[in-house]
Amino acid sequence: MLRLFGPGCPHSPVDVHEASLRLDSTVWLDLFEPTRDEEALAEKVIGTNIPTRQEMQEIEPSSRLYERDGVAFMTMSVLYGVDQGRPSTDPISFILTEKHLVTVRYADPRPFVAFAQHAQAEEQLTRDPVTVLIRLLDAIVDREADELENAGRELEAISNHIFERRARSERRDPELHYEALMLRIGKVQRLLSRARESSVSGSRMLGFLGATERMREEEGHSRHLMSLIADARALDDHSDFLAENLNFLLDASLGMISLEQNFVMKVFSVVAVVLMPPTLIAGVYGMNFKHMPELQWLAGYPWAIGLMLASAIGPYWFARRRGWL
Repeated sequence: MLRLFGPGCPHSPVDVHEASLRLDSTVWLDLFEPTRDEEALAEKVIGTNIPTRQEMQEIEPSSRLYERDGVAFMTMSVLYGVDQGRPSTDPISFILTEKHLVTVRYADPRPFVAFAQHAQAEEQLTRDPVTVLIRLLDAIVDREADELENAGRELEAISNHIFERRARSERRDPELHYEALMLRIGKVQRLLSRARESSVSGSRMLGFLGATERMREEEGHSRHLMSLIADARALDDHSDFLAENLNFLLDASLGMISLEQNFVMKVFSVVAVVLMPPTLIAGVYGMNFKHMPELQWLAGYPWAIGLMLASAIGPYWFARRRGWL
């Protein structure tokens, strides 16, 4: 799918033949899962080949960030799929020339959708390729910040569930509770890992973009770019903090599970101790020896029952007094 952005460009996707007639007014060419004809059109515009899907997935900085014949090729991993509960990242290439910006992507992140709507409503956003690129990167950084804030709130909620005494005392099914808790921790961990990957990739791309000769000549955009670089670095530090907090909560959850298991084993141990003396008494009087005086005693049976109850109450009272139960 090919979309064009610029003065007089249509809001809906266009085919290759229609796009070739509007290239004079086009500033941003957005290729989403492009066909070979759409790739050929973009290559005609920038005068060189665009990265393939395999090249975009390479993780070496030299393969993602480079300049060729005055054209800057930049690829970063962008976060998507959070709203669907399946956070992931996918590489998106930004190709910046003197007159055009070309984006090549195989995912549809939310910042692209939101910025495309704004660009169609405000033509000032697409007056030149650098403005489009800076504003688009700004939207991506803002989205990452929102997701990290959501992850921070979820970690706070998980912490309350783990450490609140009232929540632990009212728990009826600890197995189900801790299973749900571990699933929540795993969900946040997946989001944080993907957000961290996107944040680091974005910081590298912003640093590379700020070092290009094109951006050094753009004083107004350069200040905006420096602000984005600072924001991206702050997000890197914040994601590290959240990751450390998540690891602590994971260790705390495992510790709580161990405490629950120890409590269950302690209860079983105390019950075994409580039942041991009555079992011993019952075993003695259950022996089939011929000469046992109590067998002929009229009060022998109630005496044995009372003795067993007394021998069980004693250890139980002792365990309660020591706080074992």
